[in-house]
Amino acid sequence: MDKKKAEAAIEAILFAMGDSVETEKIAAAIGQDKETTRELIYGMMERYRAQDRGIQIMELDDSFQLCTKSELYEYLIRIAKQPKKLVLTDVVLETLSIIAYKQPITRLEIEKIRGVKCDHAVNKLIEYNLIRELGRLDAPGRPLLFGTTEDFLRHFGLHSLEDLPEMNPVQIEDFKAEAEEEVQMKLEV
Repeated sequence: MDKKKAEAAIEAILFAMGDSVETEKIAAAIGQDKETTRELIYGMMERYRAQDRGIQIMELDDSFQLCTKSELYEYLIRIAKQPKKLVLTDVVLETLSIIAYKQPITRLEIEKIRGVKCDHAVNKLIEYNLIRELGRLDAPGRPLLFGTTEDFLRHFGLHSLEDLPEMNPVQIEDFKAEAEEEVQMKLEV
């Protein structure tokens, strides 16, 4: 392996691993001995310094780690403080609406209504702080109960859950008819 490719491989390893990686493991990955590997990394460290890059390689007890330069932390803090844009897919929105109207509700109840697993959607909603665990149902297995948060109300411009729009009774009947048709098709298969 030529020097340029070896350095690229080292950079990729350190970037992907995130934590420090022992010199011995890096050497084995690039097919070099420890001393040659160490020299390659020292050369990379010097070039990063000379080019005044935003990243650096740190040596930590016979290991190396790719890190951000500490003098640039203020920029990282600025970006981290920016609010995350919520991306609510149809699946996540559907799950959220079920929880909003039926709370407190268990995962199993959500899955019965949706007809599919909801783990990912529930986890996303918890991550976005739109729902939270309300406690446990007093039933076998003591399943978790979920409900909406104050952030949910804020994001959707509601003062309370009473402000949720009323469901159209005609639509409810249509949904029931569709669900019954789906059940019949599944039973026939």
